[in-house]
Amino acid sequence: MYQYIFVETSLGGFFSSATHRETISEYAADGWRLLQVLPLEYNGHGKTTSYEIIFERLVQN
Repeated sequence: MYQYIFVETSLGGFFSSATHRETISEYAADGWRLLQVLPLEYNGHGKTTSYEIIFERLVQN
């Protein structure tokens, strides 16, 4: 059986930095595996501004 976690992250913008690389590295260090990335929000020009990163890991019985 697998356990899942959903983490929202930003690609950054004019006043902020992207955080996706740090988020993936942080969760991977805790044993989570990247499963999928889904776009959540778009700006007025159609560019994705935030994502949901889905991680999974095997549940130890």
